[in-house]
Amino acid sequence: MRDYAEAARAFEYDQVAAGALHGNLRALNACVECCDRHVGRNLPALICEDQEGNGARYSFEQLQAMAARMGNVLKDQGVGPGDRVAGLMPRTVELLVTILATWRLGAVYQPLFTAFGPKAIEHRLEQSQARVVVTDRNNRAKLDDVSGCPTIITVGAAAHELDFQQALEAASDHCEPVMRSGDDPFLLMFTSGTTGPAKPLEVPLRAIVAFQGYMRDAIDLRPDDTFWNLADPGWAYGLYYAVTGPLALGHATTFYDGPFSVESCARIIDKLGISNLAGSPTAYRLLIAAGEAFSAPIKGRLRVVSSAGEPLNPEVIRWFADALNVTIHDHYGQTELGMVLCNHHGLAHPVNLGSAGFAIPGHRIVVLDEAGNELPAGQPGILAVDREQSPLCWFGGYHGVPTKAFLGKYYLSGDTVELNADGSISFVGRSDDVITTSGYRVGPFDVESALIEHPAVIEAAVVGKPDPQRTELIKAFVVLAAGHSASPELEEALRQHVRQRLYAHAYPREIEFVGELPKTPSGKLQRFILRNQEIAKQRAAQATPAGA
Repeated sequence: MRDYAEAARAFEYDQVAAGALHGNLRALNACVECCDRHVGRNLPALICEDQEGNGARYSFEQLQAMAARMGNVLKDQGVGPGDRVAGLMPRTVELLVTILATWRLGAVYQPLFTAFGPKAIEHRLEQSQARVVVTDRNNRAKLDDVSGCPTIITVGAAAHELDFQQALEAASDHCEPVMRSGDDPFLLMFTSGTTGPAKPLEVPLRAIVAFQGYMRDAIDLRPDDTFWNLADPGWAYGLYYAVTGPLALGHATTFYDGPFSVESCARIIDKLGISNLAGSPTAYRLLIAAGEAFSAPIKGRLRVVSSAGEPLNPEVIRWFADALNVTIHDHYGQTELGMVLCNHHGLAHPVNLGSAGFAIPGHRIVVLDEAGNELPAGQPGILAVDREQSPLCWFGGYHGVPTKAFLGKYYLSGDTVELNADGSISFVGRSDDVITTSGYRVGPFDVESALIEHPAVIEAAVVGKPDPQRTELIKAFVVLAAGHSASPELEEALRQHVRQRLYAHAYPREIEFVGELPKTPSGKLQRFILRNQEIAKQRAAQATPAGA
């Protein structure tokens, strides 16, 4: 295992880029990088599994041939370099062929998550001006209510519509890849902020170098691994690191076409021999809740596990070590950045429980105060990227939308963190999520982590509730494990449990037991919804006359 400090110190962008790319930054094509360059090496590229247990495997040679045919299909619909092609599809070979074919033409792929409704789809298609949207029979009806919908290609189309397979079979298998520059986009993503419509951002081809670095250093993807990223390619983590990253390294990826469940996860790990797993804390907490029913059959099967999307609670880390005999590491990133802060599986460095880790080589991550000054260890502030000293940082702003995310040479993440003495960084919370109570600043993550250590708790969300005496008081929303019931006694037990593990002022004065927590479709906790609900309740109570 390479030493982290040495890897960071020796990082040379030109050398890394030259080793990572088949061409150079003046002549790049994502389909070449993620498919063509691996043809002839007799390597698997895609492992597919559906919820009925049917499986299929595809080589790079097969994907290249299908991508060339699909490239000609898209070309016949007017798609050229720089144009957008949207995909509204489950995790199937047709999805990957669509992505590769789009890239082959020098065009830009735009993901549409299959759980989106017509209005969310319409907003994204309107912003992107996509020429074609590729979908399947199960999602096709959503496009009927989309105003100004572009040309539709459907897997399993009705008789009067353009059918994916029929068009593929009729197309030529020769389609020359269109070369572009490293600054040209190959993905069009949308961020999901807490307010306002989703903002578009373009991902340039040179980001492939950064995606490969994450797979190599943080995921520690090895040639003999069977890799599965649970994330859906409709979102950044799935598209960057379940599609682009592994394929660019010439490594097979795994697609599971079905809803996530404890049973399906255990079955696929066992059947396919998964050794390298990536996912989110939301998924991992569901596995923990299943206990030995999940862990016993697969203990010792996984070599490494990675987590991204939201901070990894220490209890999850301990459970994976004890129940599965595997190390799980926390990784931090954003749609705008990819992954930039990690406890690396492939680099040797200290790992502090609850820390998000160290900057990926090629990035300089700092902590800033409100005036934009860099803070020393022990003082919470905003996580920022020093763009002048981060050659792998590719984000240059949103497409056609102004932003306040840049402050001089820094990109401001909007997340509150704290620098540790060893150079690692610990997550505190979103800037809007940090709670000020009786003069103390409390990160909700710490309180949530303490709560889920209690055997009665599966999930928890903590927010600041406006309070005239304390500015805010800490309120927790708790999802209970099976066999436990809400009661005043359990409320008090949870309060004392948190006080004993944290400090006297950082316990939830109010606890509300709920059936589920509000999350984005990709599984990220939406604390702002709970916070807004509390504000609305308080205003309604104040507006109601006493005795009414």
